[in-house]
Amino acid sequence: MEENTWESVIRLRMGEHDAHYGGRLVDGARMLALFGDVATELLIRHDGDEGLFVAYDCVEFRAPVYAGDYIEARGRITKIGKTSRKMEFTALKVIEANIDSLCPSAARPLSPPQIVTYATGTCVVPLDKQRNRS
Repeated sequence: MEENTWESVIRLRMGEHDAHYGGRLVDGARMLALFGDVATELLIRHDGDEGLFVAYDCVEFRAPVYAGDYIEARGRITKIGKTSRKMEFTALKVIEANIDSLCPSAARPLSPPQIVTYATGTCVVPLDKQRNRS
């Protein structure tokens, strides 16, 4: 199996529409939605089907995310069962926006990126939906 079937990365900027709380704070559920998109890509690459996200085993919100921040959501398959796929996810803040109240367009790349959310979970692809079986 090709290495790129095991990992997926998406990067996007959090917009004003993502801000849910005061101070332009983004709801943590937005990170979980990104993880869902990453999981879907992983399942398509691995099994040829979108599958279903069954459960999160662990979710840790480690740092705040604000409108304007750039987030990189990463996921990888850690274990493969007959129909289940265990996965690990990390959301990283790679660019921090709004760093100067006197200059609202100011931003900076973070090196190293800051982990904002970590999670593990399980997805399932029924046998009759798996298209990439050997």
